[in-house]
Order: sequence, then C-alpha cells, then structure tokens
Amino acid sequence: MEPESGHTWSWDGVSFLQGPQSHPMNSEPFGPNFVLPLIASLAGTASKWLVLAIAMMRFYIQKGTTKGLYRSIARTLKFFQTVALVEVGHCAIGIVRTSVIVTGVQVCSRIFMVWFVTNSIRQIQSEESVILFLVVWTMTEITRYSYYTFNLLHHLPYFIKWARYNLFFVLYPLGVIGELMTIYAALPFVRRSGMYSMRLPNKYNVSFDYYYCLIIVMLSYIPLFPQLFFHMLRQRRRVLHGEVIVEKDD
Repeated sequence: MEPESGHTWSWDGVSFLQGPQSHPMNSEPFGPNFVLPLIASLAGTASKWLVLAIAMMRFYIQKGTTKGLYRSIARTLKFFQTVALVEVGHCAIGIVRTSVIVTGVQVCSRIFMVWFVTNSIRQIQSEESVILFLVVWTMTEITRYSYYTFNLLHHLPYFIKWARYNLFFVLYPLGVIGELMTIYAALPFVRRSGMYSMRLPNKYNVSFDYYYCLIIVMLSYIPLFPQLFFHMLRQRRRVLHGEVIVEKDD
C-alpha cells in the first residue's frame, strides 16, 4: 500500500506511521527516510534465520543425528530471540501500529521457551520436540520476513505470498505441539530439582513453584493459540481473497 501524506501505510495488517511529506527528504523518524532502514532491518532478520537454518542442516548432514543440534546453535538462537524484544518496543512507541499484547505474547513466549525451558534443562535439549519447534520457528520467520521485505520493495514473488498465508495451517499447530511436548518433558526434571522455585519459610515470605508455573503456561495455550491462528486466517482472507476485514484493537 502506498503511503499517504500525514497518514499511515501498511502491509500484512500492520500499519506504520507516516510523517508529513512537506519535503521529499523529510527527516522525521516516521517519514519516508524510515522505509529504507526498515527494509534493511527486515531483510537482515530474514537472513539471520536463514543462517540458523543452514547451520541446523549442516549439523545434521555432518553428524547424521539431531543429538547435540540445539547446543550447536543455542548461542545464536538465544541472541536472535532476545533481540526480538525490539519488536515489542516498536509497537509500544508507535512505529508499528499493531497490538502490543499480541506481539508481546508471541515474542515473550519464545524467549521463555529458549531461556527458561530448553536452555535451563539440558536433559531435554535432545528431545525431538525441541527440533520440531526449532524447524517450525525457522521456516515461519524466514517466510514472514521475506514476505515483509519483498512486499515493501513492491516485488513480491507469488510463492512467498502463498507460503506466508498457507504454510501456517501446518506450521502453527506443529510449533505448538513441539513447544507443549518440550514443556511436558521438562516437568519431571523441574519437580525433582525444584529449580526456580521458592519454598516457605523464607525471608521474603513468598512461595513460588516453577513446576505449577509450567503447567499454567501449558494451559494458557488453550485461549491464546486460537486467537493467533484465527488472526492469520483473517489476514489470509484479506490478502489472498481481497476481503475487507475490520478488527478491533486489542
């Protein structure tokens, strides 16, 4: 969508602030000069996930097994997912006009999976469920950021558009299955070790059980996943079939 003076421009259901265009080289942070850095950022993110995918494939080809794969890419993965917090900041300050809550849930849930589940419990790092959600995350992010980049360049290959709005039918459920199975596999180790838990009595007079926290996290997928999935369905109808979708702000 072409930007209009003093309004917003958008793609994929996400709107970006557009400053007044009184001058073609407007230096306002949300003006025309913002577009090229945004394209570079999106292309860079797609490239980072592609590098991660290549590293995963290379490990499997060389070793012939997925055992040890997570450890081989753990540092890169943790960096990529932690930096993704910037996306929440973009929503909060208005650079990107999309729900801070939805974006925050998506980003923070992945950071939680990486730092507080998979990275913290070495015994589960070779679980097939870990490889499952890693593959899903990688395919999803490469497709998503490639779509954003080419769309802003106004040269969007149809296969990328098709992949963006069709692969999620398979990738989203598989990603959820992988994450839930990984958390489930972590439960026995968490219960035995008491990690991240606080027992009474203590000087803070506070009790916290990480085991039950993980169970609550698993249950939270019940209301949250349908919201994210149906959001993608609405965007699919809008982009592929031209339907006008009116969504309430979260």
